[in-house]
Amino acid sequence: MNQATLKKSEGYANIPASALSEYLRNAGDMLAEESALLGHVISSIMASDGHLTNKAIIARLITLLESANDVVACDIIRKTLEIVVDHTIDDI
Repeated sequence: MNQATLKKSEGYANIPASALSEYLRNAGDMLAEESALLGHVISSIMASDGHLTNKAIIARLITLLESANDVVACDIIRKTLEIVVDHTIDDI
């Protein structure tokens, strides 16, 4: 296993929804940009809040989407948001 794959798998351990982490693991390189964005969002939330929830991920992605100006970046953020919403349950 190469180091990039190892780091990617380790990042998925922080995702609160197992269905989401499993989906991203199985997607491989098809969702590389979305996976990288999600990893960045998770790292950012963990660094600032220390507590990761589905709601926090969704809120951070919406904030990014609202402030993005680049059409390609908006597409990546939107697709990542769709994946998160589709593969997570509501936080209690």
